[in-house]
Amino acid sequence: MANPQMVLYEEEQRLLTTICGELLHDSLARAIFLVDKNGQLITGVGELAGIDTTALASLVAGTVAATGGLAKLIGQEEFPVHVHEGENRHICLSLVGQDHILTVIFDERSSLGLVRLRVKKSIGKMLEVFEQMRERAASSEGDDFFAEITDEDIESLFSDSF
Repeated sequence: MANPQMVLYEEEQRLLTTICGELLHDSLARAIFLVDKNGQLITGVGELAGIDTTALASLVAGTVAATGGLAKLIGQEEFPVHVHEGENRHICLSLVGQDHILTVIFDERSSLGLVRLRVKKSIGKMLEVFEQMRERAASSEGDDFFAEITDEDIESLFSDSF
C-alpha cells in the first residue's frame, strides 16, 4: 500500500497543542515545539517570545538529519533522543515516530530526568493522534480532492482579469 498523504486537521492540531501544553506544565519546561522532519513547525507552547520559530524548526530538523547520518556511520538506525546542555538553558529533542521531533527547552527549574520521563508519556499520546491521522488518510485514499477542479478553473485563477 502506498503511504497516504497526511493532512493535519484543526482537531489534530488542537490535540497536539494540548499534549504539548500538558508536557510544558508537567516537565516545568520553558517551551515545547513539535516539528516535522521537513523543518515545519506543527505547534509550539510556552515562552515563545524572542524565539524565531521558523529558524528553530529548520535547525531542529537539520540537527536530527545530521545526527542520523552520524548514527548510520556507527551502525545505528537513529538516535531517538538528543540533549544539548547550555549554561542556563538546555534542549532535548526526541523523535516521535518516523516523521516528527518533539523539542523541549528547559532550565534549572526542571531536570533532564523529569523532562525525559514526561516526554515519554507525551510521545505515546502524540503517536495515538498520528495513528488517527493515518487511519483517516487511509480511509480517504481514493478521494481525489482536486478532481472537481477543471482546467478552466485553473486558467481563470491565473488570468489577469478580475
